[in-house]
Amino acid sequence: MNYQKIISILPGVVLALVFCLFSQGINNVIGIEMFGTSKSPISTVMIAILLGIIMGNAFTPRPGMMIGLDFTQKYILKLGIIFLGIRLSFEEFLKFGTVAIPLIIICILSVLVLVKLLIKKVPISSKMSYLIAIGTSVCGATAIVAIAPVIEAKKTEVAYAIANITLFGVIAMLVYPYFAEWYFYGEPIMAGLFLGTAIHETSQVAAAGLIYDQQFNSPETLNVATVTKLIRNTFLVIMVPLFGFLYNRGKVKDKKYSIFSIFPFFVLGFIGMIIIRNIGDQIFIAENSNYEIWKFFISYTKSLATVFLTMAMAAVGISINLSELKSMGYKPFVVGLIAAITVGIVSIISLETFLKYFV
Repeated sequence: MNYQKIISILPGVVLALVFCLFSQGINNVIGIEMFGTSKSPISTVMIAILLGIIMGNAFTPRPGMMIGLDFTQKYILKLGIIFLGIRLSFEEFLKFGTVAIPLIIICILSVLVLVKLLIKKVPISSKMSYLIAIGTSVCGATAIVAIAPVIEAKKTEVAYAIANITLFGVIAMLVYPYFAEWYFYGEPIMAGLFLGTAIHETSQVAAAGLIYDQQFNSPETLNVATVTKLIRNTFLVIMVPLFGFLYNRGKVKDKKYSIFSIFPFFVLGFIGMIIIRNIGDQIFIAENSNYEIWKFFISYTKSLATVFLTMAMAAVGISINLSELKSMGYKPFVVGLIAAITVGIVSIISLETFLKYFV
């Protein structure tokens, strides 16, 4: 990347960073000042998106800003997804994986089949259906923005899908902790598995688990919900190239087609970070030396992932033109609502019918 390119993208990247920091400040005010907790029930990512939408529509971004904003959405987002891999360790994966993985697979497949059937009754574009399906079943806005360039989705479609996922995710985040306590009373692991599979965003799952812990004194539920969601996030490695392959295979007619032509190679970086985390844990724990430095590295990488993803979400929000969303109508929201309800119901049925015997 030459000097001129760096200068051209810098204003937009800095703007996204400013929105990220401002969103974190608002998050702290809501959490500490209004609710008296260390975390806000509204995630920094959602605040960044909303602020971006408001400011992007109140003040039209200059063309020079859009270059950096596009760079943020495309490249800084991918870097944030790569850094998410540092959150997973083999120990966490194995502890709940035997139960969480089949539950996650069932929920993902149910949503995909449902959305496929729904678009026959409630006509929406195939791109929108892919965005809603992966956002509902895997990891919300992050999955939507990750899959968007692979299927060549428009910014308005991405924005609509994110708004869809954000709306129903926030509702679930606020309602499901109390529902889980009522339905799974005395079964904290079951409650955690439900929260980890039925809510869209990682931040929303963490917030729901925190609400559950604070209200019902159950840190185990928070831990299970968080680990389940992080394992669920790893399905991006499978779902992004799979969706890209399914969407693009029939559209490439005049040239040889290979999955490598649409494979998002940043997922290899995500896998690499998981490997680094686990090798590092083994080395530093076994030697019992420089472990504090290793813990700092993990914490710092997690923070960078959050910052990069929040910047990307802010950039998406700023780039949204609300007037263009009106032309899409209400039908995608209908599909999103039914998909959100379905993933919760499927999670409960799966837990009650056979998975609870393995908990």
